[in-house]
Amino acid sequence: MNVAEMAAEPRFRLKIVPLLVAGALGFAVPLAGGWLAYFCHRLFHTASPTGPEIWWLYMQHAGQFVVALAVIAILKYRFIPADYGLHMPRGKTYVWSAILWGIFFGVLMTVVDYAPQLIAHTVPNLGYPLTRSNVWGWTLFEGIYVGPTEEIPFRALIVTYLAATMPGKLRVGRFSMNWAGIIAAVIFSLLHANSFETQRWPQALGQQFYAFALGVLYAYWLEKSRSIVASVVGHNVSDVVEQLIVFAWCGAL
Repeated sequence: MNVAEMAAEPRFRLKIVPLLVAGALGFAVPLAGGWLAYFCHRLFHTASPTGPEIWWLYMQHAGQFVVALAVIAILKYRFIPADYGLHMPRGKTYVWSAILWGIFFGVLMTVVDYAPQLIAHTVPNLGYPLTRSNVWGWTLFEGIYVGPTEEIPFRALIVTYLAATMPGKLRVGRFSMNWAGIIAAVIFSLLHANSFETQRWPQALGQQFYAFALGVLYAYWLEKSRSIVASVVGHNVSDVVEQLIVFAWCGAL
């Protein structure tokens, strides 16, 4: 980009209302997804095929996926007619980068999340029996399901909204990306803050750092490819790599 193009770029300005809306979306969409899942469970009397926790995650993520698509449709056709990335990449795909970074972060996440067990040379307690249905249920969830059901709410929706309402880029040397992706990554990492209540603080803090780093990567791929595909692939790969490592460690594979 030349000097004239850089000068023509809008200067980033932090705005309270878009920031509050983005934060509200980050917390309200998963919550609304949970309500929708609970309503469907009561209405159709659905039963859990793979244990209560994984069943609830499937239902809740389906709910937040539907809610996010509804909010995108309202914004796109009534308020912010932007490109939300719900299509194949238009140019460089970044898919191979997503796969390689996903593998790296999958290993890193395992080290952070299970540091006490690694240090003590003990097998982690996953909190559920390693039945075939549980192993398949978690593997499919982390390897296929989690990507689109989290990336559409947090990147396609929130990053696009912030980029439209608070334009402006962060530049460090040759690297540049919208500040919207950085802000959305902060929101994404804060949604993992409940780990401070259930885990030791070094692990919980480590999760905050890698959730933020992943959020930045996912937003960067969305911005550069103008598609959510690489973000979905990277998210799926990192999560399923950690899950498979843990299953192999526990003797389930």
